[in-house]
This record gives sequence, structure tokens and C-alpha cells, in this order.
Amino acid sequence: MNVNGIGEYLRARRELVRPDDVGIPDNGRRRVAGLRRDELALLAGISTEYYTRLEQGSDRNPSAQVLDALARALRLDADATAHLHELASPATVRRRPARRPEQVGPSVRQLLGSWPGNPAFVQGRFLDVLAANPLMTALSPMYTPGRNILRAAFLDSVVDELFCDPEVRLENVVSALRASVGSDVDDPQLTELIGELSLKSADFRRLWSRHDVRPHTGGGVHRMHHPQVGELELRCDKFHLVGADRQMLTVYQAQPGSRSEQALSLLATIAADQQHHATGGTRNVDADAAG
Repeated sequence: MNVNGIGEYLRARRELVRPDDVGIPDNGRRRVAGLRRDELALLAGISTEYYTRLEQGSDRNPSAQVLDALARALRLDADATAHLHELASPATVRRRPARRPEQVGPSVRQLLGSWPGNPAFVQGRFLDVLAANPLMTALSPMYTPGRNILRAAFLDSVVDELFCDPEVRLENVVSALRASVGSDVDDPQLTELIGELSLKSADFRRLWSRHDVRPHTGGGVHRMHHPQVGELELRCDKFHLVGADRQMLTVYQAQPGSRSEQALSLLATIAADQQHHATGGTRNVDADAAG
């Protein structure tokens, strides 16, 4: 698959820069919403012909100096600039080895189970939920192992139902996937996921076309609304798992003594009761079968 990653990225970012943001007068007769190719080339100090070759994919080996100049002209932050450099790095053409199914180690699963009062889960390289404790699943079925967070967010409306700022959450999850994938955009599992969402969700097509890149970082407070326990403000911390291919552990916690802590404690009790009844029901069925 011949993917012109750097060209697609430059074009998408160029279209998002307003001329007046970079000191170019807008006379109202422009045919494009963002910068023209010649304008971006001028701002970056390169020829229009050379920039056009970069965007069209006929030249894919720009120097680091050219990339930095384009990044400054496009007003890219550090993460987006690093992504641009990664896309421009020459890739060795090779047969893609078959990926093994993603698995979470026993010690990590044990760790998740040791936090009955903290929602926690592990996601894979393409935002599949690989493992979650009962409280995380009780917070939202989106975090049920086996589900894909991106697919659920855009096709099941669970983000709208759970988070108080759904548009921000959708932007974050798309830009985080971009950062996780990097230049590895032709992975069959990824292309299948992107193809499905592009067909089924206009919101996804809009956000994916922006080529925003923002890696998941530790920290941050998420405001949520749960149908059983009401409003929640939870601190979110994220940790990359060493030795696992782009697996990330996410843990939520409430401020001690807060109403959110009380609500989370109530949800933990509800989750424990549901798990107990489910387990007890299974045992009864087995006993009846044995008798």
C-alpha cells in the first residue's frame, strides 16, 4: 500500500492555518480556507515547486531543516513536529510479520483486581480494551474487554452519555490514536477500523482528516455523568506498560473527601453486588445441572 503520509499531513495542516493568523491579508476572494501552497512555501523559505513535490509525494526525503521550517510555518507544537519528522523518515520496505494477539500479563491483571475502588483498564495499540476491573466496566460499558474505545465512542454514543465534554473527548481519542500509530498507517487492523468509522461517522471523518496529533499524557481531570451515581470529577493517570507494544494502563481516582469519592464508592458497591449475583447465579446453575 503506497501511503503518502507526509503529503497528507502537510495538506491537512496547511488547510487549517488561517491566512490572518500568519500575517497574510485575506481579501475575501480566496478559493481555499487555509494557506495556499505558495504561501506556505514562502513562509517556510522553500520554493513552491519543491513544496508541491513534497505534498504530492514525488519527494519524500526532506531534510530536518526543511521539516522544522515547515513546522514553524504551520505553527505545529512539539508533538506534531515530532510526528512530521517520523512521517518523513525513510521506511524500509519489508514483509509485515503477522502480529500476535495482544495480551495483558497476569501481574497487570492482578494489579487491576487489587484496585476495587479505582476504575482502571489497559488499552492496546489501536485502543482496544484488553483488560479492565469491574469498577471500570461499571463506569461505562465502553470499557468492557474486547471492545474498541474508538468504535464505541463514535458509533454507540457512549462518550456523549458519559463525558460532560464529549466533543473534546472525541478530539482527544482521535489525536491520541494518530500519535500512537505514527507512520505505521498501513496496518491491516488499523485500516479496517478507520475504513469502518469513515463510512459510518461524519464526525470521525471530520476529525481524522485534521491529522491532529496529541499523545495520551498522564494527569488531567475528567468530568462525567453516570446514570446511577450522578456527577463525577475523576483524576486520570496514564502509564505506558514497559515491554508491551504500545499498551497503556489508565487509572481513575477521586479527590479524598469529595462528593465524587462518595459516588465512586457507591458505584463500587453496586459493581461488587452485580458481580456477586452474576457469580452466584453461575454457581447455582452448575449445582442444578450436577443434581
